[in-house]
Amino acid sequence: MSELGRGDFFGEMALLDGQHRSADALVSEDARLAVLSRDHFLSFMRSNPNVALEMLTALVNRLRHTDELLRHSTTRNVNVEEAAQLTLADRASDVIAEFGGSWKFILAAVFFFNVWVWVNASLQLLGKTAFDAYPYLMLSTAINMLAVLQAPIILMSQNRQAHKDRLRAEIDYQVNLKNELALNEIIERLKTLEREYLRLASDKESE
Repeated sequence: MSELGRGDFFGEMALLDGQHRSADALVSEDARLAVLSRDHFLSFMRSNPNVALEMLTALVNRLRHTDELLRHSTTRNVNVEEAAQLTLADRASDVIAEFGGSWKFILAAVFFFNVWVWVNASLQLLGKTAFDAYPYLMLSTAINMLAVLQAPIILMSQNRQAHKDRLRAEIDYQVNLKNELALNEIIERLKTLEREYLRLASDKESE
């Protein structure tokens, strides 16, 4: 939404590409409007190159204004911002935590424990010395060490997820606040247009 004044124009896109018009205008005061068909518009541009240059300048200014709005948008990608702050250790802990909480880890652990117990039991049955006989103290120690190391790694990953959730909530708040401010501005402009329309209607009735 923008306000046009003396000498401004709109609807040029439909004249240039021949598609449907993408702009509408609401007059809030007495105005004189000049309308050109596409054929007359193109003929006028060919015979007045300076006017065409001025029109291109106006289009560039509108594009710059749109680009400025997009660059200052509060909408941000949480995943991109979080990934930019991750270190190699953070990425490694995320991979370990993801694997430690998957069925792949559970199945691999069950398979490894069964093989460990089966190998040691088989060695004992064959009369040979088992490297970790029952009650499998070496295996129990390894499991305890794995649990001790895995717990803080999972907590680190959960802390980063909590930070990502807080960042997402902050971005949602900024977006909602921007939308609320934009909506209030639109409402104020509509109220202004309504007052102007009522004033013009009252002036015409008084005439």
